[in-house]
Amino acid sequence: MKAMSFSRIEIQFLRSNEICRVATCKNNLPHVTPVSYIFNDGKFYFATDYNTVKYANLKKNNRISLVVDTFENNKNSAIVIMGTTIFIQRGKKFENLYDLFYDRFEWVRDGPWKQGEAPFVMVIPKSKVSWGI
Repeated sequence: MKAMSFSRIEIQFLRSNEICRVATCKNNLPHVTPVSYIFNDGKFYFATDYNTVKYANLKKNNRISLVVDTFENNKNSAIVIMGTTIFIQRGKKFENLYDLFYDRFEWVRDGPWKQGEAPFVMVIPKSKVSWGI
């Protein structure tokens, strides 16, 4: 399947932000939470704990929606993504992601974890809508 493409301006917007809101679903009820994310190679990545509602929901249903948005100078800019997820729990990909998160986020440096203690979630975009960018 061909990867979703993002414009140069969308990529710049996504890389200049670090918080998004992710929506998962259980029994047709949405659950929305803010997460720190990294956008890399056309995919979104965030960490979660095994004991969260978001992890349990994604374990049963790997479909997700996320929004990265800002409101500055009376202007709303956003990208909404719908896609699917894959857990990354161990291995070289985990180590590479951990290094990226460690470098970018103070909360990772303040509370480090190891493989098997908390997974990363990779979001593979299937569709998108953006405005104000």
